Amino acid sequence: MIGGFYVRRQAGVLLSLVFVLGLVSTAAAQPPMIKTQAPGYYRMMLGNFEITALYDGRIDLDAKLLHGAPASGIQNELTRMVIPGPKLPTSVIAYLINTGSHLVLIDAGAAKVFGPTLGGVLPNLKAAGYDPADVDAVFITHLHGDHMGGLLDEAGKPAFAKAVIYVSQAESDFYLSATVADKMPSDLKPYFKMARDIAAPYISLGRWKTFVGADLPIPGIKALAIPGHTPGHTAYEIKSCDQTLVIWGDLVHVMAVQMAKPEVSIDFDTDQKQAVATRRALFKRLAAAKTLVAGMHMPFPGIGRVRPDGGSGYNWTPIEYAPVP
Repeated sequence: MIGGFYVRRQAGVLLSLVFVLGLVSTAAAQPPMIKTQAPGYYRMMLGNFEITALYDGRIDLDAKLLHGAPASGIQNELTRMVIPGPKLPTSVIAYLINTGSHLVLIDAGAAKVFGPTLGGVLPNLKAAGYDPADVDAVFITHLHGDHMGGLLDEAGKPAFAKAVIYVSQAESDFYLSATVADKMPSDLKPYFKMARDIAAPYISLGRWKTFVGADLPIPGIKALAIPGHTPGHTAYEIKSCDQTLVIWGDLVHVMAVQMAKPEVSIDFDTDQKQAVATRRALFKRLAAAKTLVAGMHMPFPGIGRVRPDGGSGYNWTPIEYAPVP
């Protein structure tokens, strides 16, 4: 009996060991990390309009591009927002508006004109449940490549088969003019050519339209001139029922600095003094009315409100993630 007890005891020990080793093996065989992000879109309702933010990608800006405050003051704002610098991760965003009668895109992203980290507007538009062929109007805030590059597909053809492109006349006259381009410094000339090349297919099809003033052909959407960043820089005011959203294009490039210090401009501003004056005036107006706003370079989805910080600056209050009602 003693021998039998010993054999059974040893068998039990072996079984326990096998069980433990099995647990270790199972733990070591967990599924691999996915390491991909969710599709880059965010949806919300504005009255009866559906608004979808579309993530185009991210680029790194350099703090040295910022002007209008001492470097130490700019760095203090970055430090306060826990951004080490000097590279500043910056989103690029477009906005899709379904009015129920029209499907309107505000800006088109960059496609690949500024490298592989951008170009997400079209795939994210599709992931959001829409077809580019259903877009019937694209309103462009201004003719920089990261806002209009996505108008063309990889073959250089119009990415939106039936869309009419709308841009302010002041903007179109400036960036599509060979005469204006010839007067520019050599390092800026390629950006004017880029704008002309991207616009050309739509112009040849008769689907490039300019406007003057606030009125646009789609009810519920008005243009708001906000010059400075570019001569015809345009914000779009979206209204449905009693709700308003102002999509302000490039009023702000670096939220961590320019909200607190509206006096800070960036190299990309064609008229830095005017850009600062425009930003101050619009901040004041939007903060007073508590208007919902969206920006192409704000942290995704780029939608929130401006509120005073008690001094000469402002704070950004982003919307909270929520299901679509």
